[in-house]
Amino acid sequence: QVQVVESGGGLVQPGGSLTLSCSASGTIFKFDVMGWYRQTPGKERDLVATITDRGGRTYADSVKGRFTISGNNAKNTVSLQMNSLEPEDTAVYYCNWKRVRGWQGNYWGKGTLVTVSE
Repeated sequence: QVQVVESGGGLVQPGGSLTLSCSASGTIFKFDVMGWYRQTPGKERDLVATITDRGGRTYADSVKGRFTISGNNAKNTVSLQMNSLEPEDTAVYYCNWKRVRGWQGNYWGKGTLVTVSE
């Protein structure tokens, strides 16, 4: 069983910055794709950013130019640097670890709350 654990959430003022971190353990396999999603009450979980084992990155339009995802495939870790935060970025952020080749798996962390407010 793969364990996925996020850290780094908290309260930040509009315009501020925050970094989220995530690590996956309990497996010898490395991720094919690892990334961040977010969810607010009553809404679906939406993609924020992902990174592949080869370094390919995908961002939601709403965070392009403000958020940067980085990952270490050998260590099964990923981080999300969030700058110029807006109140609309307030959400629970979930880390996802995924393998789509060979041994396949799709695992989620429990989430970390990011609140952007005065």
